[in-house]
Amino acid sequence: MCKARGEALDCDPVSTSSPVLRPATAADLPAVLALIRALADFEKLPGPDEAAAARFTSDFAANPPRFELLVATLDAEVVAYALHFQAYSTFLARPSLYLEDLFVRPDVRSRGIGRSLLQRLAKIAAERGCGRFEWTVLDWNVNAQAFYRSVGAHILTEWQVCRVDGERLAALSEG
Repeated sequence: MCKARGEALDCDPVSTSSPVLRPATAADLPAVLALIRALADFEKLPGPDEAAAARFTSDFAANPPRFELLVATLDAEVVAYALHFQAYSTFLARPSLYLEDLFVRPDVRSRGIGRSLLQRLAKIAAERGCGRFEWTVLDWNVNAQAFYRSVGAHILTEWQVCRVDGERLAALSEG
């Protein structure tokens, strides 16, 4: 079992039960936020502060919600999450499923949880008539790249992510 301790997770020995995948509930959000902070630590990025955590909770509860969230549990404890939303492909004239985050707690990796989450998301994409299921991966995360290739993903090296945020977003929005 893991408990959130500030920004970190304090984990006891791992369960031997099978993971359960399900849509997240509001009760799962503290555990998901702890996992998001663990992902941020792994990526050497600042995690959500309290204001961002409050927005995350509000966006989850919005009608319609701004994103969808799957969790994987072991012994009723959240050990992984996948946050996704629908985008649109103009070239295919079909929706796309976009995976923003996939994170499996390090002590429960290699148990098929990440693969199961990707398979569930692929099924959701197929059921919704999506022409694509996409996500990004950091160029230095070779383990994730190998994993994604093992499930059939193509890593599009010719595409670059463009981002405008913070003060640059404000400046662009003002013209």
